[in-house]
Amino acid sequence: MSRGAPRSLSVALQDFTDALAPATTLARVQEIWERTAGPAIALAARPTSEHNGVLTVTCEASVWAQELNLISEELVGRLNAALGAPAISELRCRTG
Repeated sequence: MSRGAPRSLSVALQDFTDALAPATTLARVQEIWERTAGPAIALAARPTSEHNGVLTVTCEASVWAQELNLISEELVGRLNAALGAPAISELRCRTG
């Protein structure tokens, strides 16, 4: 029986952290947030809670909360597409 090449440490650690991550909608959104929302939004806002499809995003400034409210429909669509399911129905933005 032949053995394959050893896996790199980074692959083993990624598998380990994936196994530890909670399988909640919030955890899944947090995982895809930067690539879905974009780097500028990800620096200024982060998903902090989810309840019954309502995703709460905490923004560093009220202007970011207003901006996200304006594009919330588009952002919800992109998040659901990335999640592969209509898990998010509404975006609620707050300053914190």
